[in-house]
Amino acid sequence: MTQKTYYVDACIWLNLFKKEGDETKGVPYWKLAKDFIEGENNIIVSTIVIKELSFKIEEKLNYVMTFFKDNITIKMIKTVPEDYDLARKFEDEEEFKISFYDYLHVAISKRLSIPLITRDKDLIAFAKKHIEVYRPEELIN
Repeated sequence: MTQKTYYVDACIWLNLFKKEGDETKGVPYWKLAKDFIEGENNIIVSTIVIKELSFKIEEKLNYVMTFFKDNITIKMIKTVPEDYDLARKFEDEEEFKISFYDYLHVAISKRLSIPLITRDKDLIAFAKKHIEVYRPEELIN
């Protein structure tokens, strides 16, 4: 099987690093995230994802950064001006508002021509208009 590259949203990393999910309701989100991330895929993490994680799990950020740097399948990228321009365009055109960071995630995925991995229902609804988007469990074999 050939490796595929995916852009992973902050919510999936939060599932993993905060061990989110309820085992009484099936496989917890954090285990699904772990299985996906440990799969035969290349993962892209942007500076925007890192910024979001720094707000949500500041106390674990050193661990998270080490995890990213030590994992050979994870590549960290910087946003570029075109990402912001497209995200602003999305924001102006869309009557249903999601966060600017979410528009950036779609813009980055579109620029890189890779699918977005998220669990955010509003983001999925918007992203489907522009790019491929999946939840991790949809891609786990």
